[in-house]
Amino acid sequence: MAEWLIERGIGETRAALVEDGQIVEGRIDRHDVLARHGAVLPAKLRTKAGRAGRAEAELADGTLVLVANPPVTEGATLLVEIVREAIPERGNPKLPLARPADAPARSAPGVEGTLLGAHGPDLLEQAGWSELLDQAETGLVPFPGGLLRIELTSAMTVIDVDGDLPPGELARRGAAAAGSAIRRLGLAGSIGIDLPTLPDKAARQAAAEALEATLPLPFERTAVNGFGFLQVVRKRVRPSLPELIQSDPVTAQALALLRRLEREPLPGPDQAGAPAPVARLIAERFDWIEELRRRRGRPIEIVPAL
Repeated sequence: MAEWLIERGIGETRAALVEDGQIVEGRIDRHDVLARHGAVLPAKLRTKAGRAGRAEAELADGTLVLVANPPVTEGATLLVEIVREAIPERGNPKLPLARPADAPARSAPGVEGTLLGAHGPDLLEQAGWSELLDQAETGLVPFPGGLLRIELTSAMTVIDVDGDLPPGELARRGAAAAGSAIRRLGLAGSIGIDLPTLPDKAARQAAAEALEATLPLPFERTAVNGFGFLQVVRKRVRPSLPELIQSDPVTAQALALLRRLEREPLPGPDQAGAPAPVARLIAERFDWIEELRRRRGRPIEIVPAL
């Protein structure tokens, strides 16, 4: 039976859907992000709608969002529902998308599940949390007989399937592994999967069925062509874990360090080392430092590692 495990950490909330002791779906919500999917928020319209029918509006924290077909004029305030969070695309970050809302203001809904404490068994880690973050950071996902290489591009996320198995077997296993990785890492939008060349129609169909067996609906896909290429499209409502972590690795490393320090048995160290950029970021975030002190019951100094 699958169960969501939820951890309200310092700076972020982590959630993992765990089935048979393994993470099948991961999610990270950063606490600094107001414009989260499903939230209904007041916004002030800054510009009129352009040719695409979208206008720019500003939320209470200064975040700019694009609002589809706003019913008010510039300078007016309206409630908007966030339908897609900001996407930190390299070289072309995408603003959050919103639509006018007729519902009352509300915060974004979260997943429901078991809330974990910081000083009990580390159930997230036991299910593979560190491996999940490593796969998101590197884009490398091993599977029996091969390796997935996940690349973020401006056009789509591309998954290359590599290995030494016979082409048909490699395609079938690679497609299954790609389906699992798409779900686990929250990949969405347009996703291209590059399998081995498969001239045999039955082998192409077997690969497509292997993908469908590991990736739950809803999604759309093409057939596997003779060159082994398959395209999947999933609705995009938030950044994937690779997008989140690769776009700002310093923040990701800082929050991972805070998680480790929070979980260390007391009394714990009085000082911890970190790469210089990570130590600087934490030093600038007094709210993180104070929260860590409160949770540990004693202060700790983060210093640049030599």
